[in-house]
Amino acid sequence: MKIGCPTEIKPQEFRVGMTPDAAREAVNAGHEVVVQMGAGMGAGFTDEDYAAAGAVVLDTAEEIFATADMIVKVKEPQAVERKMLREGQLLFTYLHLAPDPEQTHDLLESGCTAIAYETVTDARGGLPLLAPMSEVAGRLAPQVGSWTLQKANGGRGVLMGGVPGVAPAKVVVIGGGVVGTHAAKIAAGMGADVTVLDRSLNRLKYLDDVFGGTFKNQYSTAGATAELVREADMVIGAVLIPGAAAPKLVTRAQLSEMKPGAVLVDVAIDQGGCFETSRATTHADPIYEVDGIMHYCVANMPGAVARTSTQALGNATMPFLLNLANKGWKQACADDPHLLNGLNVHAGQLTYYAVGEALGIDVLSPSLAING
Repeated sequence: MKIGCPTEIKPQEFRVGMTPDAAREAVNAGHEVVVQMGAGMGAGFTDEDYAAAGAVVLDTAEEIFATADMIVKVKEPQAVERKMLREGQLLFTYLHLAPDPEQTHDLLESGCTAIAYETVTDARGGLPLLAPMSEVAGRLAPQVGSWTLQKANGGRGVLMGGVPGVAPAKVVVIGGGVVGTHAAKIAAGMGADVTVLDRSLNRLKYLDDVFGGTFKNQYSTAGATAELVREADMVIGAVLIPGAAAPKLVTRAQLSEMKPGAVLVDVAIDQGGCFETSRATTHADPIYEVDGIMHYCVANMPGAVARTSTQALGNATMPFLLNLANKGWKQACADDPHLLNGLNVHAGQLTYYAVGEALGIDVLSPSLAING
């Protein structure tokens, strides 16, 4: 199979879909890999690194899209890229279709087959291709939040860990999954007073057993959330419903009850955000203020640490990528129900129920798509 990896063109996106190591693995398995010139530069990988791994470096994205059987990316294809997709071509990348009707319609129109990293599952019910970016975004959230808390950046002027005789920042993490756990670990490591909210008692028991006194946890109700948010210096939104739009957990009305200069970090912004006042921002212009409350809502947080993110994502996607290349997408999905869960679009039809529900589009069962 011919695997193509174009340069990411979303603003401030420095990651790349394939590392030189992934390219080498694919070449060793008998596949052809074409990479766009400069694709890995933002993550510290040179064209020479790819050439040494056996990949062919091409000048333009047009050449990649025109010749490759499978396109491997990081971010959802932008409008100009979607025009280059064709019928029968396989797209393997993050899609986040639920809050994005425009992209969904373009992918359906292209006739391509699209497998979304974020809806591939594993035997434990986890999301193995979302997990590495969730880990990165979770660990990054207290870092960027603490920067936003500084007075010069519009924040309350509170130091995360306080100092002897001065209380640390109060941090509330809504959601105790992968993002929330990593965010809480780092925030607590910075010395903050951290509380994690979640609705799963089993998850709360796990957090309590493993992290004990490192941070507190509390069952998430609207009342408990409102009470904690009111007192918080920083609120990290870490709620995910696989493939669907994130629920709004902090309303605009609640902002007026918060401490002026408090910070909201919305890690769920890729899925529409979990605060009512969230709107996607970029690394170039990451923060804005609403009713005296600072918002950090960068839609691709892991892009800030592109090298770490690319390597972490590459480790997770590589086995799936090789399966798709070795067997073809139909056989690979037939053999692996977890990979089949990643199928979002095929030949002009939507194949993922949560997206269909969010956008009001009819859905074809993925199992029918692979047998069709």
